[in-house]
Amino acid sequence: MKDVIKTLITFRDDRNWSQFHTPNNLAKSITLEAAELLENFQWQDQTPDIANIKDELADIMSYCLLMCEHYGFDPTTILLDKIKKNEAKYPVDQVYGRAMKYNQLK
Repeated sequence: MKDVIKTLITFRDDRNWSQFHTPNNLAKSITLEAAELLENFQWQDQTPDIANIKDELADIMSYCLLMCEHYGFDPTTILLDKIKKNEAKYPVDQVYGRAMKYNQLK
């Protein structure tokens, strides 16, 4: 992952784009790219464009990694921390096979 982030930062810095990569702009870009990903599934009878899905996922992940870099977050650490939080919020015995929000569990 560190090599990917290094390559991404080099790509950005070679183009002098860090000035545009504020947290505000990165958050907007993540949302916009997520919407572009969703377009692949807009119509139920549509065959997904796998190449485009991969491109949109890469765009989303790139902006997420740039946001992590801005704040000095380690992506692996924050992902594992979130999984731990979700394990506590969603105990297997209460959610197995159920798609419910944690505050609806009892």
